[in-house]
Amino acid sequence: MIVTLLTDFGTADYFVGAMKGAVLAANPRAQVVDITHDIPAHDVEAGAFTLAAAYETFPAGTVHVAVVDPGVGSPRRALAVEASGHFFVGPDNGLFGHVYERARGLRVFHLTNESYFRAAPSATFHGRDVFAPAAGALSRGVAPSELGREVEDFDRLPLARPRRLPDGSLEAAVIHVDRFGNLVTNLTPQDIPEAEAAAGRLRLLVGAREVRRFRRFYAEGGGDPAEPFAIWGSAGFLELSVNRGSAAHTLDARRGQKITVTVKT
Repeated sequence: MIVTLLTDFGTADYFVGAMKGAVLAANPRAQVVDITHDIPAHDVEAGAFTLAAAYETFPAGTVHVAVVDPGVGSPRRALAVEASGHFFVGPDNGLFGHVYERARGLRVFHLTNESYFRAAPSATFHGRDVFAPAAGALSRGVAPSELGREVEDFDRLPLARPRRLPDGSLEAAVIHVDRFGNLVTNLTPQDIPEAEAAAGRLRLLVGAREVRRFRRFYAEGGGDPAEPFAIWGSAGFLELSVNRGSAAHTLDARRGQKITVTVKT
């Protein structure tokens, strides 16, 4: 069974290796795969986006351990999540926010059964002592309900979904800026009528700039090459891009930037 790891630990210290050891101690047959350990330190929103973009590429039954946990040792809960045929283990701080919005068959459990933790867990390293052993247990077939009780009051991510405004427009937001300067929004195909986009009737207002063009791929011809355009990105979210340029720079936008979406009649 596959267990993935996603953290903000980097690779210079012992943290990632210790987590792998704890997974394998719980299930020596587990296949441990790194998604990334280069999430910016304490950046829960960046971890949430990266996890959402990556987890569906793995086979059903994969266990994903995600640790971006500035509240480690505090009363924040440890969770196991079952959704869309996958399992997720990590802190209750919004890190699974995009999974909650996109997944099917969602069930969330508060990890309380200490028999599945390492002995005398450290207050500063739940990745090794709580999350990794719990993930190892899940990977060998232990049911999430054996790890703790089901809960419904888990933390969500404020920018995980756009919201409908009284005038019928949508207020979306940038949730990620990639290394190319593409602005990834929280808009999904469920939010944007495909027919309206294809007909060129959608308008996206980013600050004082309006984005009118939609493209199927970055180098699709036509128009000013420096003009920002919207495109469906590989993670399933609408992105704002500039071909061979930075939409973040062109639009003077960063994560959290509000975007208003209207349909021109």
